[in-house]
Amino acid sequence: MKHLLFGLFITLFSFAGISSFAQDSTLTGLPGEWSLEECIAYAKKNNIQLNTLRLSTASAEQDLIQARANQLPNLSGSISQTLVNSKNTDPVVGGFQTQSSFSSGYGISSSTILFNGGYLKNDIRSKQLSVESANLSVQESANEVTLSITQAFLNILLARENITTLTEIVNTTQAQLKQGQQRYDAGSIARKDLLQLESQLASDNYNLVNANNAYRSNLASLKQILQLPTNYNLSIEIPDKVEPTQAVQPLSEAQQLAIDSRPEVRNSELGVKISEVELAKIKAGRLPTISVGAGLSSGYSYNTTTKYISQLNNNFYQSVGVTVSIPIFSRKQNKTNIARSQILIEQNKLALLNTKTVLNQQVEQAYINLQNAVAQYSAAEKQLDAARQSYQITNEELKLGSLNTLELLQQKTTYVQATQAYVQAKYGAILYNKIYDFYAGMPVTF
Repeated sequence: MKHLLFGLFITLFSFAGISSFAQDSTLTGLPGEWSLEECIAYAKKNNIQLNTLRLSTASAEQDLIQARANQLPNLSGSISQTLVNSKNTDPVVGGFQTQSSFSSGYGISSSTILFNGGYLKNDIRSKQLSVESANLSVQESANEVTLSITQAFLNILLARENITTLTEIVNTTQAQLKQGQQRYDAGSIARKDLLQLESQLASDNYNLVNANNAYRSNLASLKQILQLPTNYNLSIEIPDKVEPTQAVQPLSEAQQLAIDSRPEVRNSELGVKISEVELAKIKAGRLPTISVGAGLSSGYSYNTTTKYISQLNNNFYQSVGVTVSIPIFSRKQNKTNIARSQILIEQNKLALLNTKTVLNQQVEQAYINLQNAVAQYSAAEKQLDAARQSYQITNEELKLGSLNTLELLQQKTTYVQATQAYVQAKYGAILYNKIYDFYAGMPVTF
């Protein structure tokens, strides 16, 4: 029994090791620390939505291949073997007699369209534009993923800097509490002052815990955007320098660059072109269609005395013909379809105008957000500098015993608030800077 349990334990341990190895093998090749550029590149390659759109592009390419092949002649062959069993009247002895007959038929035929009002040519053009549109849809989605990753990455940096700042504040509060304990033991301060310092340390530790929670949550958000396995331990690379900058491109230039380069504008333009080509295809329905066909066939019958090869030769015939199909009355289908297609063209033109208008508004809003964020960052930087100096003076006064605890805590609260406002303003300015540059056609990098 012991041997059996020991064997079972070894078996389970082995399976667990194999399972763990299989899970780890799916994560091979991933970076140890992810830079922003690596996050964006990985998402563009592995994102499920992007890959789904790429499959749609591949499907559109197959439609284009089929449209081109429709210009070629078709070719089909046929073979028939027929056995007939019937009763026929016997003119000699009267009554009926059973008679069987066997025959074979062979044929090959081909046809091609000579003229159909340009339908096939316009169909190829429509499919080409559809492939371009599908590729642009991939780019549009990739741009959305890029901005989402950028925001998530900056949120992680923001939370990390908060942790660093709050850790320093906790260390300072611990030193102040230690000094307060010494002064209390010496009878220099009241028990109430010591309790205020202890309460402040608990509050600072609470803020530090919240900052760590925010850091973990932001890491999880980035990992979800990257669609990494839940058991993967994501670690990001901290850039050497993370500072906001002023807008490089003037607003009017950035708007024009966005109009010229953004895939949503090009996609809307293709929407107009596709609808115009579809109108040309529909108009072809009012014109005659000319096609040519040819065929070869032969046959064999069992009921004759002529040999097989001779019958195939005697029954061999060739055919060639031209067919002209002329639409006369289609119950207004062509006229109605043309009218609908013309309406669709106008709708797509309005959609293009709306795309450009919305894009200009987005670029303008990004520019305004950047200007506001940079101004806010500049003000927050000055506020933090003043609060830091005041807090440092307060700490020195505390060491000399010329300051009470309440004044210290008030100065500390001002300093903490200024620090958090500075960090928020800093990363807000960085985010809007990258969004604005991205609209202007610049890649997102550090």
